[in-house]
Amino acid sequence: MWTIFKKEVNTFFSSLIGYIAIAVFLVILGLFVFVFADSSILENKFATLAPLFDTAPLVFLFLIPAVTMRMFAEEQQTGTIEFLATKPVRDLDIILGKYFAALALVLFSILPTVLYYYTVYQLGSPQGNLDAGAILGSYLGLFLLAAIFAAIGVFASSLSSNQILAFLLATFLCFLFYYGFYYFSKLPVFVGRFDDLIQKLGIDYHYNSISRGIVDTRDVVYFFSVSTLFLALTLFSLERRKW
Repeated sequence: MWTIFKKEVNTFFSSLIGYIAIAVFLVILGLFVFVFADSSILENKFATLAPLFDTAPLVFLFLIPAVTMRMFAEEQQTGTIEFLATKPVRDLDIILGKYFAALALVLFSILPTVLYYYTVYQLGSPQGNLDAGAILGSYLGLFLLAAIFAAIGVFASSLSSNQILAFLLATFLCFLFYYGFYYFSKLPVFVGRFDDLIQKLGIDYHYNSISRGIVDTRDVVYFFSVSTLFLALTLFSLERRKW
């Protein structure tokens, strides 16, 4: 698993694509936090990183599928998945090696945003006038969100040898699980009856909850459960090839 992890990380950073993806992620967040008038903290005169955590999920919808789309699709396209299958390594080890590599790459993208925190900290009046608990909770929520999106991306990549198709499928599933249940809950058939329950099935409900700085075990269990579900589906997808 460690060997696969290192291979995936090295592959990502061996070309300009990896650096460009991270740079685009940081630039987009920077624009929303400091430049665009509707969300800029410089315009709103309020020391907060809320624009960062409001925008990051939308960027993750495209960034994480772009990171994961090649992980199994490329292996299937080149035939190296058969080579891996003949090695004394379990399918679960292969999946976890690629999954943790995807998470590590997302962490590399998130870490530079600490500079945004430092900037807002310095701009506060008085200096350091920030809700550190809420920000810490938001970072935890962002990591847990990345964990689900990465699991979805790895699963989508295992279904096809076409990287573009894997990207589109992962983006669709991430969008569905993040925004879809909220919109489903607004259908007339659910309003006033099951709308709250439907919303709780979606990622955004739990992400917004944990982003307020309240770390509820129910939210954490939700993130780990959905991530585990998609990793289990990935394992099923790989084992299906052996039938």
